[in-house]
Amino acid sequence: MYLLIIILNREEFLEELMEVLVELGITDATVTESQSMGKVLAYEVPIFAGLRFQTKGQRRYSKTILALVDDRQLADEIVQLLQEMDIDFMAPGVGRIITIKVECALGAPSELEAE
Repeated sequence: MYLLIIILNREEFLEELMEVLVELGITDATVTESQSMGKVLAYEVPIFAGLRFQTKGQRRYSKTILALVDDRQLADEIVQLLQEMDIDFMAPGVGRIITIKVECALGAPSELEAE
C-alpha cells in the first residue's frame, strides 16, 4: 500500500485531475488547500516580503490530494492520462506527485450517501 500525494499548483486543472483519479478507481481521497513554504514566507513573514516578486502571477494556494493506493505505478498513469488531456504535469509549476510506502493504515473510508 502507498500514500499518493498530489500537490497541484495549477488549480484550473483540478476538475481534470479528479476525473483521472476516478477513472483509475481512486475515489477515497482527501483534498485540502495548501501553501508552499516560499509563499508563506513571501506573504506572512515581513523579512521575506521581497520573495513576492518570485510568485508574481501564481496563485497563493495549491490543492493537496492524499489517497491510499495499492500500486505505486498509478503516479505514472496519472501523468500519462493528464497528458492525453493536454495537461503537462511535468512542466515547471504545475505540481508534484509523490508516493510513499505505507506499512499500516487503520480505519475504513466513509461511504457516500445519495441525498
